[in-house]
Amino acid sequence: MSRQICIWCPDWPVTVARVEAGLDDDAPIAVVTANRVVACSQPARGHGVRRGMRRREAQGHCPQLAVLPRDTDAEARLFEPVVAALEALAPGVEITRPGLAAIGMRGPTRYFGGETGVLHALSRGVAGLPVLGGADVLIGIADGAFAAEQAARRGVVVDPGGSPAFLADLPIETLDPSGASPLIDLLRRLGIRTLGAFAALPPRDVLARFGPDGAWAHRQAGGVDDRPVSGRRPAVEFAVTLDFEPALDRVDTVAFSARGIAEQFVTDLASHGLACACLELQASSENGEETVRRWRHAGVLSTVDVLDRVRWQLEGWLNGPHRPTAGVCRVRLLPVETVPTGAHQRALWGGAGDDDERAHRALARVQTLLGHGSVLTPVLDGGRDPGQRTRLVPWGDEPTPVRSPEQPWPGRLPAPAPSVLLDPPRPAQVLDANRRPVVVTERGAMPAPPALFAMGDQRADAVASWAGPWPVDERWWSDETARRVVRCQIVDVRGRAYLVTGTMSAEPHWQVEAIYD
Repeated sequence: MSRQICIWCPDWPVTVARVEAGLDDDAPIAVVTANRVVACSQPARGHGVRRGMRRREAQGHCPQLAVLPRDTDAEARLFEPVVAALEALAPGVEITRPGLAAIGMRGPTRYFGGETGVLHALSRGVAGLPVLGGADVLIGIADGAFAAEQAARRGVVVDPGGSPAFLADLPIETLDPSGASPLIDLLRRLGIRTLGAFAALPPRDVLARFGPDGAWAHRQAGGVDDRPVSGRRPAVEFAVTLDFEPALDRVDTVAFSARGIAEQFVTDLASHGLACACLELQASSENGEETVRRWRHAGVLSTVDVLDRVRWQLEGWLNGPHRPTAGVCRVRLLPVETVPTGAHQRALWGGAGDDDERAHRALARVQTLLGHGSVLTPVLDGGRDPGQRTRLVPWGDEPTPVRSPEQPWPGRLPAPAPSVLLDPPRPAQVLDANRRPVVVTERGAMPAPPALFAMGDQRADAVASWAGPWPVDERWWSDETARRVVRCQIVDVRGRAYLVTGTMSAEPHWQVEAIYD
């Protein structure tokens, strides 16, 4: 059995509620959830208030009782400084719940020279923390997690091997203080009142009668639960920084010096089974100027890719119109988006992936020289018109749609979609047989069908076929963004197809939005 030390803050929900409300230490307080008391202070217990009471009943026992709602988020937030103080002395703290934590004894006893040294160090570390608000903290040591928790509740140290005897006289309700477990009720009806009486039952019979939950409770009652402490691990910091002394003003010198941190950046991620798909590169000058840019890669960034981006960004910064007034003194690499190592696997003997890689490198370099918005890539967006369904974003930015293209979008132009979008749309002439503009009424009707079509000032050609009109009435509640037009598809005698839109008025205005190729 492994020795464990448990740190318990009695009535932690009450302590948090009292600190948040700014009440005195001796104030009778009850914390309620769903109109029932879930925790109460010692002065409230002196007036007869107990857990599980209804709110009105508790106030009947103590008229001056301060009833406060439970805030689980505040309990976790205020317990964090306590855990940080414990981790500063003994890393590997396991948080059972806010107000209760456990630490394995093997490492701390070697460092502090025994269990007594660990107790004194932890007591000094958590004593006087402002978040405790003067509340007590109890520490207990025993074999196993359950026995250590019970020792902490009583503030005792159980000798090695003495956990079964320590637990034997405790009431059976110790397994579940809330009393909501059906196992506890069944054991009481069977005449089992103490943990020792329950632990004396044969383990095989307990498993057969009460199942896995009963078998685990039986191991706890006997002090033989050998579950080790599962301490939380601090988050790994993958960012790397390189400082230059003196500052450098040549791109090739900075890139050569940055090779070491680029290799460290990629190696640290790989050692945790990760690869970087998007990184943030920060560079600072001696006078405080700074350049920050995020670089995204279609695959994963290798050491060469990272160095290339360092070189490209510094070339654009040191030789651009907003060049710094001093040399570069710091370069910092931060991973923005990581993927599992095998998510992007290149071909063994090369192939199309190499061409894509060269294209990515060329576009990234052009973007560095001409600006972030100089290279754009289309993203499929949601909308009813072809122009709304396509959006251009700068190369390397997250291709996330603003409006979901998976939504139904009633009134959307049906397939096939046009191949050429005109931005901005070009004016057009849609004429009837009498060479007058085709009019669409307010009800979406077309009294005279289109007979002639021309784009701009070109010669009008005869219309071979047409479809529509389809009214579009969008955002009618907004004067700034309201749009009320009709769409038509027109095919001229030369076989060219167009998507045209027009206004519903006595003097219509027609324009070509897209071309079918």
